Amino acid sequence: MIILGIETSCDETAAAVVRDGKEILSSVIASQVSIHAPYGGVVPELASRQHLEYIIPVIESALEKAGVSCEELDALGVTQGPGLVGALLVGLSAAKAMAYALGKPLIAVNHLEGHIQAAFISGGIPDPFICLVVSGGHTALYRVDLDGGARLLGATRDDAAGEAFDKIAKLLGIGYPGGIAIDKLASGANPEAIQFPRSRFEKESLEFSFSGLKTAAANFVRVHGPPASDSAPGGAGSYTLEDFAASFQEAIVDVLVEKSVKAAQQCGLSDIAAVGGVAANSRLRKRLAQEAASGNFRLYLPPVEFCTDNAVMIASAAYQIWMRSGPQQGMLELDAYSR
Repeated sequence: MIILGIETSCDETAAAVVRDGKEILSSVIASQVSIHAPYGGVVPELASRQHLEYIIPVIESALEKAGVSCEELDALGVTQGPGLVGALLVGLSAAKAMAYALGKPLIAVNHLEGHIQAAFISGGIPDPFICLVVSGGHTALYRVDLDGGARLLGATRDDAAGEAFDKIAKLLGIGYPGGIAIDKLASGANPEAIQFPRSRFEKESLEFSFSGLKTAAANFVRVHGPPASDSAPGGAGSYTLEDFAASFQEAIVDVLVEKSVKAAQQCGLSDIAAVGGVAANSRLRKRLAQEAASGNFRLYLPPVEFCTDNAVMIASAAYQIWMRSGPQQGMLELDAYSR
């Protein structure tokens, strides 16, 4: 079964062709990073306009690279939400138009279900498992079963981890996306140079909070002045930009790893996967691997290119939805949802 997946939930215009939910025939992504970088974050109106410009060429490129014609498609899968409504509507409109014109089934996919499906791309993941979904807009823990069930165990009460990375990177003026910029700066620096707070809540809680950490980081800069830099010595601060980045990153990673292990223990499971854009963070991947090596659990990480927003995960999730419930009715009346 060949499915064309379309993803436009935020600032990546993506299309992919996947056979039987696993065999990737093509994957095309048009990034908007350079467009949003001057603003330190995604500007929804600009994102929507760029999706309008990119969507048809990206779909055509995905079909061409896969060597598949529109007529050979068995179905189309598209992200319905959550995400930026204006951005989502571009992908939805394109998918509905194609499905109507071709007479093909259209399958609506929840963006988070797509991210969870990325854990299956490399294969071999058992049933059930704990899945950490961590990105710019989401930070949550789920118990996932291979029959498609996913039970929310805990989510963030305020900022997502990726959002905290982006906001502090903007404060420091180190570029966008913030998570990538901080990850690069933190490499080789001292993660214990600055003792930032960790929000843990009640002993058994699996919820997250990063707003307090973000405020603590901003207050530290206000009190101590701008940081110096290993690459540009002589800054006003009594600490380096690299150590600040490493310490801030460590505060986020500590909580993500701790809560993931706690979730597995509470559910009596020994398998953990991490998905979403922040799951590409090198420090998070290393810390999770270290915990797994100690015998606490088995770890499953998708390739880095499938952690960030992509259409392979949407096509793969659409296939699983089709296998569970078959064709969906009323798909041409679909509307986007932001949350």
